[in-house]
Amino acid sequence: MSDAHTAPEPTAHETAVYTHGHHESVLRSHRWRTAANSAAYLVGELRPGMRVLDVGCGPGTITADLAELVAPGGRVTAVDAAPDVLAAAAAYAAERGLEDAVEFAVADVHALEFPDDTFDVVHAHQVLQHVGDPVQALREMRRVCRPGGIVAVRDADYAAMTWHPATPGLDEWLDLYRRVARANGGEPDAGRRLLSWARAAGFTQVRASATAWCYATAEEVAWWSALWADRTTASSYAEAAVGGRHATEGELYGVASAWREWGTAPDAWFSVLNGELLCRA
Repeated sequence: MSDAHTAPEPTAHETAVYTHGHHESVLRSHRWRTAANSAAYLVGELRPGMRVLDVGCGPGTITADLAELVAPGGRVTAVDAAPDVLAAAAAYAAERGLEDAVEFAVADVHALEFPDDTFDVVHAHQVLQHVGDPVQALREMRRVCRPGGIVAVRDADYAAMTWHPATPGLDEWLDLYRRVARANGGEPDAGRRLLSWARAAGFTQVRASATAWCYATAEEVAWWSALWADRTTASSYAEAAVGGRHATEGELYGVASAWREWGTAPDAWFSVLNGELLCRA
């Protein structure tokens, strides 16, 4: 076993603050995610009977899909740093009749409490942008993945997000969000960095790709603009923006207003670029 595949030092731990938090406006977005719209690059690699670790599972919508994709005989272990959101994810799995196919646990991706070579697949969606040491996180994901197994990660790249029509308030939003995320210890432009992080973590067999979420129908635009307007004024992100003196409450309400105004444009369009990696452990 290579050095990159060994257990972490005991001092490894999370140092970043999760920028979004778990306000309803955040979970509204996370519950929309499925394996089809958020993990299509991985789906073709899954087989019945596989054991999967889902890191940073959030409300569990992707988790449940993964459990169905490795049935029969497979099992998913879903971990997150937030006990409350794990409870919601467990309830969702039960609603889908998957309570025997998924187990949940609180975990820190920098120091996973699993033996080496435990899982066939280790998956993390929109996680590495929020952690203090993404390279260490990838090393841990590799350690707990069996040799020849798959480590799959997907993260947005905020600087690559684009929209129409041009709206100065959304330019202010993007600048503000990136400053707050970095002050919290994360890297909002993670998508473009995934490949370099994987190389630094010791992976040599890596397939890199990118796909985008695109919100272009009136319904999609209304949903996307409303959740970001709400997130800008009422979530942990809003608290961090004001508490860190990145913006005043008045400025946040101005950005939220810009989101709502943009969402009424008849030709509104928004694209989120996501970097993706399939790594062989």
